[in-house]
Amino acid sequence: MAQKSTIYKVELSISDMDRHYYETHKLTVAKHPSETDERLMVRLLAFALSAREQLEFSKGLSTDDEPDVWEKSLSGEIELWITLGLPSEKIVRQSCGKAKEVIIYSYGGKTAEVWWDKIKTATTRFDNLTVINLADAETSSLAQIANRSMRLQVNIQEGDVMVSVDENITYVTPITWKDSKN
Repeated sequence: MAQKSTIYKVELSISDMDRHYYETHKLTVAKHPSETDERLMVRLLAFALSAREQLEFSKGLSTDDEPDVWEKSLSGEIELWITLGLPSEKIVRQSCGKAKEVIIYSYGGKTAEVWWDKIKTATTRFDNLTVINLADAETSSLAQIANRSMRLQVNIQEGDVMVSVDENITYVTPITWKDSKN
């Protein structure tokens, strides 16, 4: 018998001084049976870093042809496609062809660095692709503060991120490996 997803209730308050975005999102997030707490928290962080009115979680791990997070226009075009982890070159190419803007949030320490060294040359042709790496120690720290009912506060200023749940605080400094704006 297949395991069921675990439901997380999250009140995500975002104060993004860099983009002047200040909003609280009440989210119900399904954690796939194969998903770790670290990946779940990276998914929430990716949502916070790119938050906008129409942003939403997709079916994620249970669907191969959807990103983890996305924004669709009212007419159905994919405005933003967010993928977590270390996608293959084929997945990157397909994602960039389907969406106006693509962001990959890689994590995993040395494994992520090896992945980027292998794939970065092939990504130069994609003007709509941004790749952001999250340090292993920081994502591991995020996993420690995960719980099924969270009031998550994310403060973003000058590229630095402070994530807090209750009295637990984690600092994250995303590193941009490729910027679609340059």
